[in-house]
Amino acid sequence: MTNKNLYLDLNVLQTVPSSNLNRDDTGAPKTAMYGGAIRSRVSSQSWKKAMRDFFREESIATGTRTKEIAKFLAQKIMNLDNSLNEKKAMDKSATILKAAGIKANKKDNKTNALLLVSPGQIEKLAQYALAHDTFDDKDDKKEIKTILQEDNSLDLALFGRMVADNPELNVDASAQVAHAISTHEIVPEYDYFTALDDLQPDDNAGAAMLGTIEYNSSTLYRYANVNVKDLAKNLGDNDAVASIADFIKAFVLSMPTGKQNTFANKTLPSYVMLTIRTDTPVNLVSAFEQPVTTKGGYVQKSIENLETEYNEANQMVEQPVLNVVLTNKATELTNQTNNLSDLIEQVTTALTKALQDEDTND
Repeated sequence: MTNKNLYLDLNVLQTVPSSNLNRDDTGAPKTAMYGGAIRSRVSSQSWKKAMRDFFREESIATGTRTKEIAKFLAQKIMNLDNSLNEKKAMDKSATILKAAGIKANKKDNKTNALLLVSPGQIEKLAQYALAHDTFDDKDDKKEIKTILQEDNSLDLALFGRMVADNPELNVDASAQVAHAISTHEIVPEYDYFTALDDLQPDDNAGAAMLGTIEYNSSTLYRYANVNVKDLAKNLGDNDAVASIADFIKAFVLSMPTGKQNTFANKTLPSYVMLTIRTDTPVNLVSAFEQPVTTKGGYVQKSIENLETEYNEANQMVEQPVLNVVLTNKATELTNQTNNLSDLIEQVTTALTKALQDEDTND
């Protein structure tokens, strides 16, 4: 397998009842036009945020994304040396960030864009700041940039970092997450609501407030892929495989929390298909270019369309190293499991073997 790529495709079908997971600027659920029909849509940014939250809940080290990197670093510097006051720590922080090519507003020390840094990076920056009085020469700048390129946390390695002011600090993402769209056409719906004042007089039957919330219901097709070799270069083979297990669990079980207290719409996927490929990742969304129509629910018909698209795609590309399906619905694919742990075990075992074979051949 030497020199071959190694990609993991994740395909998920998930029904979501009345909900408003991801709002646009008007408060309405996001939509997309695909195949000439309006679809429910959840942006990749929204679902990646949910995954990062899931990592934290699982006590997996994640980075901090903030415009207040100078203040964040200054606090870390003071944590390491409590003899420094806030002004001196902020001066050191601003100076070392400037040396790294990270521009901040002079008034409030905030960056123009959110910057993602890992716990290891912020710790080493603080240590470097305390060990040096100035950061002016080329060696200092090179060392500071190196700190910001190493010790990537899982979310940083997976989702990457873009620094418009200094592209040298960019981190290429090892994972791609598609916008989730419904497999069928949706019709926007509106919930007209009223609320009563508990203390209103008995002779007043009117509502104290009223309004509307837009929502929809859908069966979503969700897709993501991971470039396994890129992740392994970043984290090492063993950590990459363990991280992919965390990624799979987070992708399958997480959900954006938009209006969740209003709709209680947290569901589990009805169908999960994982595929390991050596030539190219394959998004199977074209299975739904013609929107699914049915009078008996969308899930089973969506599974049939997805598996047909998978089989047709395999005629155009190399045969996958592994294909495994997690579902309790009818499926035509042979390698089926009904347990998430077993699904992850099969994938990580195959990835470990593939990476070991490659190391041996090298």
